[in-house]
Amino acid sequence: MKNDTFDRRAFLKSAVAGTAAAAATAPSLPLAAEAQQTPPAPSAPAATSQGYSHLNPEEAAFIEAVVDHMVPADELTPKGTELGLSIYIDRALAGGWGKGERLYMQGPWKQGVPSQGYQLPLTPAQLYRAGIAGANASCVASYGKTFDKIDAAQREEFLLALQAGKVKFESGLPSRVFFAQLYQNVMEGMFADPIYGGNRSKAGWKMIGFPGVIAVHYQNVEKYRDRKYSVDPTSIADMS
Repeated sequence: MKNDTFDRRAFLKSAVAGTAAAAATAPSLPLAAEAQQTPPAPSAPAATSQGYSHLNPEEAAFIEAVVDHMVPADELTPKGTELGLSIYIDRALAGGWGKGERLYMQGPWKQGVPSQGYQLPLTPAQLYRAGIAGANASCVASYGKTFDKIDAAQREEFLLALQAGKVKFESGLPSRVFFAQLYQNVMEGMFADPIYGGNRSKAGWKMIGFPGVIAVHYQNVEKYRDRKYSVDPTSIADMS
């Protein structure tokens, strides 16, 4: 990200590096006094005009502002919300991944090393809920408004600080860990199969020249090696 516009090529090149850098710093444990307890279930979201399953209106406003800032409309694609990125994130949080169904959640909760990966006593849905609340509180303290109401330059400044771990949440949640997860999910929504809610009209695939469901293109790997392969991407739905 730079200035008021978002460089798509920089976005693609830094995706892996940004997530890896966040993982390289072992986070301090938030809510230490409660770490040995089972995390509480997320509160039920209020209904929104977008039909979100997990996000409440304040959270939806934050996520929509983030995805539209990271992926603004340009000659390559529509903006993030029009690509379904907020829908992708909401579905992920509402499903088994968001509930931490494949995460070990019994503790003990201790500070880990980078190679151990995610080490917080929160499911992804709880991480988002706490992270969004903390981010909005920090924005109010710094700018007098929540993230969705500040201008583009302020959003850029705040997201860069969040990425660098310079934003301190009152809960103790490591802001850098929250940003890394958020960034990863935006990337997933941009380039995952459209069946999951994002990458609407296969815009992400078309932008990078990805053919789609690889299994049906294996015969072209050698034929088009080192040559441009122009074809309308094939999705899971197309194969049904």
